Amino acid sequence: MNPTQRLMQPLTWQVGGVKITRIVELTTASLGPHLLPQATPELMLAVPWLQPFIDEQGRIILSMHALVVEADDKLIVVDTCIGNDKERVYPRWHQMQTNFLERFQALGFDPDAVDVVLCTHMHVDHVGWNTRWQNDAWQPTFGNARYLYAQQEWAHWQTQEQEYGPVVEDSVQPIFAAGLADLVPANHQVTNAVRLISTPGHTPGHVSVGIESQGQSAVITGDMIHHPCQILHPQWASLADVDGNLGVTTRNAFLARYSDTQTLIIGTHFATPTAGYVVSSDAGYVFSYA
Repeated sequence: MNPTQRLMQPLTWQVGGVKITRIVELTTASLGPHLLPQATPELMLAVPWLQPFIDEQGRIILSMHALVVEADDKLIVVDTCIGNDKERVYPRWHQMQTNFLERFQALGFDPDAVDVVLCTHMHVDHVGWNTRWQNDAWQPTFGNARYLYAQQEWAHWQTQEQEYGPVVEDSVQPIFAAGLADLVPANHQVTNAVRLISTPGHTPGHVSVGIESQGQSAVITGDMIHHPCQILHPQWASLADVDGNLGVTTRNAFLARYSDTQTLIIGTHFATPTAGYVVSSDAGYVFSYA
């Protein structure tokens, strides 16, 4: 298997009675300097356990993927990547064309069978496949789903200027227009096994997703942690954070809460192997993965 195939392959995890499937839209090693300039190649290459998450030059790899959660007879999609056909400032994402939706269906998932779409926040790479261009308009991709957004996140974007293009206009507002959007509190219980966890900082209403089933647990991070190097260096704020200091506080509290536990941590932008456990050490927190 070549490096590209390794990064793009579907991955699955079982957490009690809940199944979680990763579907990758794309990976990139070009955004690191713009997102985490602290993560220099020299520092990254010096940490053996970071090797799966960097390229041969020591640049951090970011994976843009959706996570499909099958829980309590519900089909839930967590974050919907960048999407096709959209006007974006970043050249690689402008009018992008990928076969993401075809691969979604090839894994046995029917867009019309999705019950819930969860967006950890409303950045460009988390809401893109909320909609697709059909019949000369942006239509909901998952036409039978309820799309859940944290109330504070939606309020934030009512006045915030958008950096990457008309993201709210083409990927969020059409969901409201179709009557499919629900504004929920940041601790909303989605199903018996799935709930939202407030993790502000990256954006004011940012949430992570907690999963508990049959005595097992997992957390999908969202952008509370962009890259595993922030597990080792939680003080590294992303340049994309709305409130970097709050993000650091949230990340430190998260790592203290889940370190040395059996809670599986699934990184929303972590490249393969994507999931593992936070372990404390004399050098700080490390990420343990199979």
